[in-house]
Formats: sequence, C-alpha cells, structure tokens
Amino acid sequence: MSKKQLCVAFCAAMAALTLMPAALAESQELAEMHAEMDGCEACHEEGSPSADGEFEFEQCQSCHGTLEEMDAVHQPHEGMLMCADCHAPHEMNVGDKPTCDSCHDDGRTAGSILK
Repeated sequence: MSKKQLCVAFCAAMAALTLMPAALAESQELAEMHAEMDGCEACHEEGSPSADGEFEFEQCQSCHGTLEEMDAVHQPHEGMLMCADCHAPHEMNVGDKPTCDSCHDDGRTAGSILK
C-alpha cells in the first residue's frame, strides 16, 4: 500500500470515528443522565423513591409530556402504565428502547403499530 493510500485510509477511519453516532459511544444509564440535571431530586422527591412510583411518573410527564400527548406507541398505554414500567431508568441506558414483546406475545412491534 502506498503512502497516499495509507493516508486516505487513515483519514477515512478518523472521519468515521468523528461521525460515530452517540449510541455507539460509551453507554450511560438513564438514571445517571437524569441525576446530572438535578441530582436524584430530578426524579425522586427529596432524593428517595416513592412507594408507588406516582411522584416519579409525574416528574417524567412534567418534562416529556403525558402518554396521551406522545406518539401512537405510547398513547394506548395512557391510564394503564407508568413510564418506568417500560423504561426502567436504573436498568436501561440512554437510547435503549423497550420492545413490544417485553409485554405482548402476539408478535406486535412498534413498526407494525405505526403503519
């Protein structure tokens, strides 16, 4: 390989790394990301989890909107689920998306719902 080809290959590799999506970068837990905003109080009253999760659910909705205000995947869950039922902030990373088959065993996917 010539020096010119080697230089082109190196530059292409560096450009690819620079343009790498954030999803491929180091993972961060959802709870860690939210805590960076305002400590544990960003989600938990006085920094401690509530017994029923209702306070945390209200916190999610205050920033992200209600399930009814969201897309077609979220709307049918209004009144039945809280955000943490699917998004498990202390177990999932930023960018992770729950799948329909986590709860539904009938083959539905977000893609089939949005068609």
